[in-house]
Amino acid sequence: MKKVLVTGAAGTIGLQVIRYLLIEGKYEITVLDVKNSHTYKRLKKYRKRINIVYGDVNDAVLIDALVKDHDIVIHLASVLPPFADLKEELCHIVDYEGTKNIVDSINDYNPKCHLFYASSATIYGPNKKEISTKDVIVIDSDDYYSKTKYETEKLIKENLKNYTIFRIPAVMCDLKKECFMYNIPLNSEIELISSFDAGYAFATSIEYTKELNKKVFNLAGGEKCRVKYRDFLIKILSTYGLSFRYLLTCFLVDKNFFGGYYKDSDTLDNIIHYRKYSVSSYYNNLEEEYSGLKRLIPRLLAKPIVGILKRRK
Repeated sequence: MKKVLVTGAAGTIGLQVIRYLLIEGKYEITVLDVKNSHTYKRLKKYRKRINIVYGDVNDAVLIDALVKDHDIVIHLASVLPPFADLKEELCHIVDYEGTKNIVDSINDYNPKCHLFYASSATIYGPNKKEISTKDVIVIDSDDYYSKTKYETEKLIKENLKNYTIFRIPAVMCDLKKECFMYNIPLNSEIELISSFDAGYAFATSIEYTKELNKKVFNLAGGEKCRVKYRDFLIKILSTYGLSFRYLLTCFLVDKNFFGGYYKDSDTLDNIIHYRKYSVSSYYNNLEEEYSGLKRLIPRLLAKPIVGILKRRK
């Protein structure tokens, strides 16, 4: 039985990874996340079926102890936008230094261990409409999050023999519980991915380590997950209403997730067949969840913004 370690396990994708690994029923699962009321609440329902460790990826001693006993590390721990765009030092400490601890532990104690790393499609910057992993990466010096992700990718490539890097676009998630990346220019054409498909991709990739080794993929949803961001935002505001995260990003964070379609988007799906959900199915789920009186006031507050967005199309 393969032993799998998942970092950042209480996050949007992490919870889905746990769910799919448990469905497979053939892995010994250990998860790592910082302990607070939020992560404890999200992970406690799994406590009888997995090993839960509360700690920090920057604790080198803890990481050594965990990594040397696992065949696979799915590394999702990260500081995400909008907070990553506001706190450069924290972003570097968690994303780069935390990953370096894992890389060092693999090299020192478990060189056969395979690392799956969650990078970000933000590193492509203001690129053309069609994007590929072969594109030249040019990152603005003020884009802390993307810069750190790209530096971390280089660290992995230069130091490990067994790794796979997934560049993840904006994720369609449960807006009540998760943080959607709102730092996207309104007129961007974007390709999204659902949290379910992203989680399944990480979980099922364990059985394809030979095919995926030493490669970088755009982990995106494909043609059915392509939409203009303005239309997507209008749908969210009309159905879910205003949120603190949207207002925070709107006023404090640069619109530095430029989006685009991934012309090599099908490459990974042709290997592991992970796609199931679309933008349309996400819209349907939103309407089912927030119809009627649910979040009525946030929807009313969002109406003026929706009206402005529609008039400026």
